[in-house]
Amino acid sequence: MKMTGENQNNAEMTEITMEDVQNLIKKKDEIEEQIKAYYDVLEDGVGVEDPLVDAEGYPRADVNLYQIRTARHSISCLQNDHKAIMEEIEEALHKLHALEKAKREADEAGAQEEAMEQQVTLPPPFARVDAVTQGSPASGAGLRVGDEVIEFGSVNTANFHNLQNIASVVQHSEGVSY
Repeated sequence: MKMTGENQNNAEMTEITMEDVQNLIKKKDEIEEQIKAYYDVLEDGVGVEDPLVDAEGYPRADVNLYQIRTARHSISCLQNDHKAIMEEIEEALHKLHALEKAKREADEAGAQEEAMEQQVTLPPPFARVDAVTQGSPASGAGLRVGDEVIEFGSVNTANFHNLQNIASVVQHSEGVSY
């Protein structure tokens, strides 16, 4: 049950679905049933390997030679078909899982991109902390050397002109607890 080159290329171009895999598995089950039926025919007479001639080389008269040869031949052909369908199932499952993985990765990438779009972009900093005095309110608040300031009270990037703006906010906040 080999696919021709043209059919194989068309199969590779189309997306594999779970239904396609289930159809292949159904075909496999049918082949296995046929093989079992032929083995049942052989159990009544001779097996797959038993000789069909007697000790003198004459065809055996106690078995239906035509039926046994037909069953043996059919089993051989069906086993080849079974091997081919198993390879098709394996390939289809690989493609199906690859498609699912690609869809999942695309969904995750889309979700990350959406999350990044939803994140608020911070304005550029207008100052960098050079020193923090131990025991000061800034130290207690967790301010560290190298931190960048994007907003200090009412002062931000848009209205910052010089350090006097920050000093004015500090002066108005003295003695006020937050």
